[in-house]
Amino acid sequence: MKFPAKGKLVYAAAGAALLAFAALVVAGGSGYAERIFIGLAISIVLAEALNLFNGFTGLFSLGHVGFMAIGAYASAILTLPLQAKASNLPDLPAWLAQVQLPFLPAALVGALVATLVAALVGVPLMRLTGPYVSVATMGFLVITQVVLANWDSMTRGARTFAGVQSLTTPVNAWIWAAVAVYLVLRIKNSSFGRSMRASRDNEIAAESIGTNVVGQRLIAFCMSAFLTAIGGALWAHFICAFSPKSFYFSQTFSVITMVVVGGLGSILGSVVGVLFVTVLSEILRYLEGGFSLGPLAVPPVYGASQVIMAIVLVLVIVYRPTGIMGESDSGLASLGKALGRRMGAGGANK
Repeated sequence: MKFPAKGKLVYAAAGAALLAFAALVVAGGSGYAERIFIGLAISIVLAEALNLFNGFTGLFSLGHVGFMAIGAYASAILTLPLQAKASNLPDLPAWLAQVQLPFLPAALVGALVATLVAALVGVPLMRLTGPYVSVATMGFLVITQVVLANWDSMTRGARTFAGVQSLTTPVNAWIWAAVAVYLVLRIKNSSFGRSMRASRDNEIAAESIGTNVVGQRLIAFCMSAFLTAIGGALWAHFICAFSPKSFYFSQTFSVITMVVVGGLGSILGSVVGVLFVTVLSEILRYLEGGFSLGPLAVPPVYGASQVIMAIVLVLVIVYRPTGIMGESDSGLASLGKALGRRMGAGGANK
C-alpha cells in the first residue's frame, strides 16, 4: 500500500504527534498531557460530525454546538448519582429522578434525543439554501441557549451544572474518535455519500435524475447531530462542570476553525485540523501570558490567542479555501481498504 507523496509529511506529522501524546499518557505522564490527549479525541468526534454535514452537503451549519449541549446535559443528568440529583435537581420529574445509567447508555440516549431534535428542526431548515441555512441554524443555537438558561428544573438554569462524574477516559474517548472517523469514511465512500456530494456540486442536475436532495440533507443533518451529541457527552464527563455559556459562539468558532483549516469534505483533514488548531492554541495560550526573547520582553496580552486564531482562519479562507488537505482522503481510503482485505483474508483462513 502506497500513500500519496503529497500527504506523506502530513501523515508522518500527525502520527508522530499522536504517538508522542500516547507515550506520555501510557508512561504516566502529567495530567496536562492526558487532558490534551483526551481533548484531541473529543475534538475529532466534533469535527468529523460537523464535516459530515458541512463538507458533504455544501450547506454551512452554525448551530451544531446546540446538539453538543443536548448530548452533554442529557448524559450528565442520566449519569448523576441519585443523591446528587435529589440535592442539585430537586424538581426533576419523578421518573427521571430515580434513573442512573452508566456512561455508554446515557451518551446514546442523549445522542438519540439530539437526533430527534435535529429531525424536527431539519424538516423546515433543510429546504433552505446558501446563507439562509447558516442564519437559521444560528437561530437554533440561540434558542437552545435560551431554553438551557431558563429550564431550572432540568439544567439548573444559567448556573453551573456541577457534580458530573468523570467518566471520560483516554480509552473511551479515542474509541469514539476512531468510530467517528470510520463511520464518516464509510458514509463518504458509500453510494449515499457520493450522491450527497453530487447534489452539493450540482443540485439541479441531481434533482433532474430523481435525487431527493432535501431528504439527503435531513439524513446527514441527523447523523451529524448524533455524533455531535456523543462528543458533547464525552466533553461533559471530561470537564465535569459547565453552564449554557459553555456551548455558544466560542465553542462554535473553535470547531468550525478545525474543520475549515483541515479541509471541508476531508475526513483526514478534520483530524489534521484538530491537531493544528489544538497545538497552535496551546502554544498561543502559553505565550499570551507574556514571555521574554533576549532583551525583548513581551507583556501579557490575554485573549490574543483567539485573535490570532481568527486571523489564521481568515488567511486559510483567502489563500487556501480548500484547507490543508482539500478533499483528499486517498491515503486514509487506501488504509481502510487494506485493513478490510486483511480482515477478510483472516476470516477466510478461519
